[in-house]
Amino acid sequence: MTDDPVITELLTVLEQNPELLSLRLRVVELLADRERYADALTHCATALGQDPGNAVAMTLLQRCSAALAGGASPAPVAVPEAPESMRGNGFDWAAAEAEVGDIIKPAFVDDDGEPLAAAEGDVDLFQPPKISLSEVGGMENVKRQLELSLLGPLRNPELAKAFGTSARGGLLLYGPPGCGKTFIASAVAGELGANFYPIEIAEILDIHLGASERNLHQIFEVARRNAPCVLFIDEVDALGYKRSQLSGSAGLRTVVNQLLTEMDSATGDNEGVYILGATNHPWDIDVALRRPGRFDRMILVTLPDPDARVSILRHHLKDRPVEGIDLKAIALRTDGFSGADLAHIATSATQLAMADSLRAGAVRPIRMSDIDQALTQIRPSTNAWFESARNVVEFANNDGAYDELATYMKRMKLR
Repeated sequence: MTDDPVITELLTVLEQNPELLSLRLRVVELLADRERYADALTHCATALGQDPGNAVAMTLLQRCSAALAGGASPAPVAVPEAPESMRGNGFDWAAAEAEVGDIIKPAFVDDDGEPLAAAEGDVDLFQPPKISLSEVGGMENVKRQLELSLLGPLRNPELAKAFGTSARGGLLLYGPPGCGKTFIASAVAGELGANFYPIEIAEILDIHLGASERNLHQIFEVARRNAPCVLFIDEVDALGYKRSQLSGSAGLRTVVNQLLTEMDSATGDNEGVYILGATNHPWDIDVALRRPGRFDRMILVTLPDPDARVSILRHHLKDRPVEGIDLKAIALRTDGFSGADLAHIATSATQLAMADSLRAGAVRPIRMSDIDQALTQIRPSTNAWFESARNVVEFANNDGAYDELATYMKRMKLR
């Protein structure tokens, strides 16, 4: 069949700009109108890979799958504009499951109405997060330490004053990558009813002389104007690297100095600004940043425990068509996996089910067999981090700063 010139032109644009989701969906609709359902399904799969919860893509997928399965050419179906509440991650998968009929059985084998854990995701700048620590699955030790070192003094200022303590200064979250440090920081802001201001290193560092220092000062000024505020600095080791190791990088030395100045209570009024940092390599941070009033308290954020793994898996599968998923069984088989690894498993299983649906010409849900296959392909990603941590624990823990990490690694048989 000769390609329609309109479709040909759109495909040319898509080839140069594959991220244009709305254009791809228009191509799918045109292909379906011309009964080219197999081609349309290929683009549906790409669209759902970009946005798994897209209502328009799901509607087109169902239309093309039904046409291929039935053999007849159904009348064109107008694709409605999805309401705002059903776009992106807010898509109502329960309604979609009802539309595809009886192929979807109960999603989780132990579904007992347990509340879903909130997702780690974008938090509106200077809007109180809608999550709290109660919605963080597992991680009881982390929650307990946060309560003692930060939340307790803030909730009981008179008691803190009587004992001569406060929540001033900074708190450093450290541990292997992909274990939810950013999510925990936003949950802390939710507990405090404070604004959450997440900062990445790219927003600070600049190649122009003095620009990085100005960026950092401006960030602290914005946080101060919007107190109470949790200022969260990710990858703080890249910003506050040991100055003794920066002999050839005078620019970075001045950035470290600027961070020290901003955090110093003697030179800046940080009342109501709670500074949280996250790092995978706390041993690379300048010693001056670890002194009292700065990042003088550290909390180890470890690999998710079984309860946390169930919560993470439930979150990553809850907005997808699933059937008979035994979350506890998966959690038992994923000891040593990070939260990012678990998300990878959910994504891989989704892709397997989608590929099978495309081959069969009919939508089917994600099943345990897809999870099993994904598990054969994915291994824990944090082994290299624990190798580095082992050297620190054994040869560079003279001040006992990493005793908690040493105990954890011993208990988990990682030493």
